[in-house]
Amino acid sequence: MNDNPLTMMGAPLPARDPAEPHRASTPLELFYDLVSVIAIAAAASLLHHGLMHDHFAQGIMLFLMTFWSIWWAWMNFTWFASAYDSDDLSYRAAVFIQIVGALIMAAGIQGVFTDFDFRIVAIGFVVMRVLLVSLWLRVAKSDLIGRSAALRNGIGIVLCQIGWVVLVFVLPKSLLIIGFFIMATAEHTVPVLAQRVAAMTWHRGHIIERYGLLTLIVLGESMLAAHAAIVALIAQFNIALLTSLVGGLLTLFAMWWLYFDEAEHNMLNTPTGAFLWGYGHFAIFASAAAVGAGLSVVTDQLQHNAEIGTLAANTCVAIPVATYLLALWFVHELPAKLTGCRLVQFPIAALLISATPFWSHGVLLTGMILAVLLILRLRSN
Repeated sequence: MNDNPLTMMGAPLPARDPAEPHRASTPLELFYDLVSVIAIAAAASLLHHGLMHDHFAQGIMLFLMTFWSIWWAWMNFTWFASAYDSDDLSYRAAVFIQIVGALIMAAGIQGVFTDFDFRIVAIGFVVMRVLLVSLWLRVAKSDLIGRSAALRNGIGIVLCQIGWVVLVFVLPKSLLIIGFFIMATAEHTVPVLAQRVAAMTWHRGHIIERYGLLTLIVLGESMLAAHAAIVALIAQFNIALLTSLVGGLLTLFAMWWLYFDEAEHNMLNTPTGAFLWGYGHFAIFASAAAVGAGLSVVTDQLQHNAEIGTLAANTCVAIPVATYLLALWFVHELPAKLTGCRLVQFPIAALLISATPFWSHGVLLTGMILAVLLILRLRSN
């Protein structure tokens, strides 16, 4: 990385060494993450309100759609930065404008949940993606080996943004949901097609750290639900609130531990595995954010501020926790080629957790199951 960004305005953007030692996340990347989490927190907050008012299908669908938009922009920037981060003035300016796009997306999430209006979110998304195109064009000018892939990425992103603009601003709203999944599939296809002509020289350790940091930040944001439970407990002691608080803390601590207990990340050893690992983290990030929303719903329900019963409230925690475990099993456990009990521990725990809503203290039971899973995992290491 250059010590004086001003001296490198418009400099070439060659690939970084994938074997570079001490390749850590930069302050700019961390800044980008924190702003992205503002949008994630907005989506999780509105999921919380949708669930507590018994709008399950709508709330979950809109949460996943908005969360995908935030995650996809973040993921594309993360892999690009791992391969080509130059830290010069042009690069920083492009990243700052992407950050503005993330803030625009966050501001538009309210409209998505209240009026099914994706226009502001789409504007923020396009701003983030178009600025990434400018960086790919710089790569095409300076990296002879990666030029074809850079052009494919740039052209593919531009075509996708045109598709998003037509979908959101021209076509009727009745086509928005099916159009969203078509366009999301197209977005996912762009990097795959680009990789066929030239592989990105991303840094393995850097990517693992970047994904771990976002997991950490999202879990930290979900801790706000535990804070809200403590505030409610101080205001009026309630044994059900206490057990849900204990269960929620056990759940979040175990989710953190289980994720960071993985050191090998075997799926990253092949190009196809890297795609599956990177894309598979969508379920990890989204479910981690949804757990926080679910814990907030349980607190509201126990205070009689929600329009749903105990079973439904506990389900709001159990389903995202089970999803988180299955996603971890896919990206961390399966690639390790485990055998015997180790291979089925995560799926069995996910199955047991899916049944916890039928117990009045379901959140506590969820936390206890995760604690047992963690103990089994530590004993087998």
